[in-house]
Amino acid sequence: MTATLLDGKEAAAQLRARAAQALAECGAAGITVRLAIVVATTDESAAWYVRSLRTAAARLGVECEVTELSSAAMATEISAVLEELSADAMVHGIVLQAPLPAGLSLPETASAIDPAKDVDGSSPLSLGRLLAGLPAFAPATAQAVLELLDFHRVGVAGRRAVVVGRSVVVGKPVAQLLLARDATITVCHSRTPDLAAVTREADVLVVAAGRPGLITAEHVRPGAVVIDVGTNATADGSLTGDVDAASVGAVAGALSPVPGGVGAVTTAQLLLNTVTAAAG
Repeated sequence: MTATLLDGKEAAAQLRARAAQALAECGAAGITVRLAIVVATTDESAAWYVRSLRTAAARLGVECEVTELSSAAMATEISAVLEELSADAMVHGIVLQAPLPAGLSLPETASAIDPAKDVDGSSPLSLGRLLAGLPAFAPATAQAVLELLDFHRVGVAGRRAVVVGRSVVVGKPVAQLLLARDATITVCHSRTPDLAAVTREADVLVVAAGRPGLITAEHVRPGAVVIDVGTNATADGSLTGDVDAASVGAVAGALSPVPGGVGAVTTAQLLLNTVTAAAG
């Protein structure tokens, strides 16, 4: 591999340091910071992420509680839990873990979350404020992409950025965040003809499609910066990204690893958002 590795561990450490400082201030004010996660899926990648988030929260000193619902839970059941947590003054951050049961929309279901506690930017109000350039918590994974680029001093202003994936969890919000940084954006998806022809135009390529090994060397312009947001569980319980690291690493100028890249930053960003919400 010739590409520079855009490791997320040091970027995550910086975010945790900021969170720890804010957490100490909360403690001095008598505030015990609490994060609530609502899960209604048996998806292995989601389970891996929730475990890593709980572990990171414990290390930082943020209390974290997980509510497990059926993967066939109805919207009304999930909304009732979110409304109860929103009304609980002892809870400062709420995460509705994706994916949801079949037929349910994440933004629509997340509308039951108090915007002040929507630390993963899932609700329509949070997403709308992000689009309008108003203060709001952005989805933590999308924000983590920008934090990783910033840490490694990868500028995006005036550059061509291509995002593969159009989910409201990553694709759309990361495109908006890049646009706010003055990048020129193209968003690709399953109906994009000749994907490789489009992605090869990218100076910065962000891949969040949820398809292992989707992006290979033929998709990447030599010297491009490639951010792999994919977290796909394998049969042995490990994770693999959406990028074929072996082939892309020989072409790209820089590449984020999976695991240890965006995922490491995401958990730290979400905890920082939670402590920020608690501080008011």
